[in-house]
Amino acid sequence: EEASLRALESLMTEFFHNCTTNERKREIEELLNNFAQQIGAWRFCLYFLSSTRNDYVMMYSLTVFENLINKMWLGVPSQDKMEIRSCLPKLLLAHHKTLPYFIRNKLCKVIVDIGRQDWPMFYHDFFTNILQLIQSPVTTPLGLIMLKTTSEELACPREDLSVARKEELRKLLLDQVQTVLGLLTGILESIWDKHSVTAATPPPSPTSGESGDLLSSLLQSPSAAKLLNQPIPILDTENEYICSLALECLAHLFSWIPLSTSITPSLLTTIFHFARFGCDTRARKIHNSLLGQERGRLGVLAMSCINELMSKNCVPMEFEEYLLRMFQQTFYLLQKITKENNAHTVKSRLEELDESYIEKFTDFLRLFVSVHLRRIESYSQFPVVEFLALLFKYTFHQPTHEGYFSCLDIWTLFLDYLTSKIKSRLADKEAVLNRYEDALVLLLTEVLNRIQFRYNQAQLEELDDETLDDDQQTEWQRYLRQSLEVVAKVMELLPTHAFSTLFPVLQDNLEVYLGLQQFVVTSGTGHRLNITAENDCRRLHCSLRDLSSLLQAVGRLAEYFTGDVFAARFNDALTVVERLVKVTLYGSQIKLYNIETAVPSVLKPDLIDVHAQSLAALQAYAHWLAQFYSEVHRQNPEQFISLVSTALEAITPLISSKVQEKLLLSACHLLVSLATTVRPVFLISIPAVQKVFNRITDTSAQRLPDKAQVLVCRALSNVLLLPWPNLPEGEQQWAVRSTNHASLISALTREYRQLKSNTILPQRKVQLEDTKVIIHQTLSVLEDIVESISGESTKSRQICYQSLQESVQVSLALFPAFIHQSDVTDEMLSFFLTLFQGLRVQMGVPFTEQIIQTFLNMFTREQLAESILHEGSTGCRVVEKFLKILQVVVQEPGQVFKPFLPSVISLCMEQVYPIIAERSSPDVKAELFELLFRVLHHNWRYFFKSSVLASVQRGVAEEQMENEAQFSAIMQ
Repeated sequence: EEASLRALESLMTEFFHNCTTNERKREIEELLNNFAQQIGAWRFCLYFLSSTRNDYVMMYSLTVFENLINKMWLGVPSQDKMEIRSCLPKLLLAHHKTLPYFIRNKLCKVIVDIGRQDWPMFYHDFFTNILQLIQSPVTTPLGLIMLKTTSEELACPREDLSVARKEELRKLLLDQVQTVLGLLTGILESIWDKHSVTAATPPPSPTSGESGDLLSSLLQSPSAAKLLNQPIPILDTENEYICSLALECLAHLFSWIPLSTSITPSLLTTIFHFARFGCDTRARKIHNSLLGQERGRLGVLAMSCINELMSKNCVPMEFEEYLLRMFQQTFYLLQKITKENNAHTVKSRLEELDESYIEKFTDFLRLFVSVHLRRIESYSQFPVVEFLALLFKYTFHQPTHEGYFSCLDIWTLFLDYLTSKIKSRLADKEAVLNRYEDALVLLLTEVLNRIQFRYNQAQLEELDDETLDDDQQTEWQRYLRQSLEVVAKVMELLPTHAFSTLFPVLQDNLEVYLGLQQFVVTSGTGHRLNITAENDCRRLHCSLRDLSSLLQAVGRLAEYFTGDVFAARFNDALTVVERLVKVTLYGSQIKLYNIETAVPSVLKPDLIDVHAQSLAALQAYAHWLAQFYSEVHRQNPEQFISLVSTALEAITPLISSKVQEKLLLSACHLLVSLATTVRPVFLISIPAVQKVFNRITDTSAQRLPDKAQVLVCRALSNVLLLPWPNLPEGEQQWAVRSTNHASLISALTREYRQLKSNTILPQRKVQLEDTKVIIHQTLSVLEDIVESISGESTKSRQICYQSLQESVQVSLALFPAFIHQSDVTDEMLSFFLTLFQGLRVQMGVPFTEQIIQTFLNMFTREQLAESILHEGSTGCRVVEKFLKILQVVVQEPGQVFKPFLPSVISLCMEQVYPIIAERSSPDVKAELFELLFRVLHHNWRYFFKSSVLASVQRGVAEEQMENEAQFSAIMQ
């Protein structure tokens, strides 16, 4: 044994030496594995454990035991099992003080693994041993580690145990819960009491009015308040360690035991005593920082215990009172950490606390609001409004942005709770709102202040506005979005208050912006903004940033002016829309986006952003404008016409390739909304719109960037295609609109329709690239036009297809020429897929047949292989889109496309499937299986002529199946 131990030690040292090669490591690993598989290996390991000081050897020996117990225990002779069960605990007792902590923990885990298999039948004293360890002062820490490991491994075991054994273990442990909780309570209480006696009582401070009204009302008894005001004891390292182990045990136990009376009031009070360690800044200063951190950790652990209890939604009747007491005690802590006095502001107090303590505390507040508020609110003795006041202080003094976000989440939960409560109890709406009105108005004002540089510049400048996160937004955008969600939810509850709070602030910043005109001077190179003093530039920068945020806020609130409340809130909405129209026109007329400024890198983006946000905010009111139009179109529509015409005057100058893309796209989106959502009948006759028509159809004009071009074409097409609201069919002027649409599409596709397939292939590389650009630009516009109309009336779709017909035929003729250029076929198939989804009825059967036949002929086995072999490439996408087109075809009802079924199935089974069968190609496979599913689902009769029911009723034997070979191939 001695020799084996020396050999093992040298092997282990060699294995972990940094000069050992991987080859040699593999050899050593194999040697060790072979040794572990031998029948009596554990006897050697027992000797190694008691005789070596080498960590690697000990760890290896324990791994051998672990493997034996978890994988081979059934085959071990019972005599050996008894020996192992008695030796390992003895070893632990003898060496637990000297073993490194990770070896000691691993040994505990191995012993618990035996208990997991053998307790109570063969290892009846397993749990009593743990309880004895806890009760003996010398081994208390060891007992607590064993208890926590038992809770982890037996109450929440891994999947390798049978369900019956899992249930048996849980039941056995539940029987022990009361004893265990009693022991843990005793340990924590005795340490607290023993140390708090020696702490001298400090003289009462002049500000000790903290056990005042709120506290007494929260705690219902002065004695409890007094108890929580005791000074916190000073613990030595050993006792601190024992307390932290006991709290860790409790946190794990609470994660799986149900709420019941075995969780006693004295246990809860003790946990709260320890939670105070986290919010006692004084104690942290007295001691060195390391001790302070340890003490803070006790507070964090105690809060973890509280949060485990809080997260349980199922609360038995008899536990409700305890819960109330828990809230009262936690709010005492909340009051303590948000208390202001001469020495501390709330923020500096929160900054001194441990970050993880604050996190746990925020978790507690979130659980309280999301899980228990509805339960607690009904208690007359629970002061919800005062709680909100504390939460308000806590929220707006958070030391970090993340902390502030988390608190905003809690307010969002609270506002959702109020909204659903009001919806379910409409009769009490006023009473509920009156109770919370002041709190909500305060919240709204403060959140609005927090997004403005005017009040919060230092913090806002720390936010990053460049790096995008996983949701494709910057830190600043996330901050603004979350804040505006809170504003919107308050608006839903208190519309008039919210509006009267927000609008004046917007108005102030608008005055500054609209007043810039007087500072615009004409210089040799153009217009210049004559504001140069550094301080003025900084103030202007802040005001513009705020205006941009407030415009987003006003846009976010648009939905609360439409629908049932349209009439009631009409004047407010009209005021907003008039201001927005005025601002957008002003920006476009004095061309602030092209103006020279003293600090171009800062002020120019600001001016562009404000202009873009004013257009986006106006776009948000498109649904309101549509409702306004339907209310006034018969009587005096002058006001409406003037709003829309002015908005269009603001848009037209921006539709130019010289305008910055951000601003250009905002203008395009607004134009699309006016054309699609509002659809006024007079849109086409407005000079501004005709100007855009001429600009887009003029081939000599410089083309807009792709995205903008697509949007403007969609808007113009929709102006002509979409039925006008509030007008009967007879007054829709389809004939004129149809002619205009045909000429629009004809102008947009002029170059495309001149391409001939026979001249393309011999082209040189440069010419080929130019051709590809024409194809890309034309198809992206046409595809978007078809997509935006696909859900509209038949008449609109008919006109659309008539205008597109020639371009579709050109596309089909060009397709074979580009079959080897996967980037082009990808775009063409995208276009055809959109056509099939939106206009297949209008295309008619003969032409659809021609398209499908062309595709089936082009996608030969070689072509498919070429496309699919490069996974994740354009080629793969081409095949996916082709399969998607076939999906649309095979599910079309009626007999029209049935003749294609044989060739579709043979393409799938004989050509596509063999290529992808031996590859992963997950995307193509998904589309192929979807296509086969639809073939079966929509074409059952292709395989079974008579209905299934008929054959069942006739009681005939299996009927003859059609196309059996294909059916069998698919089903395999």
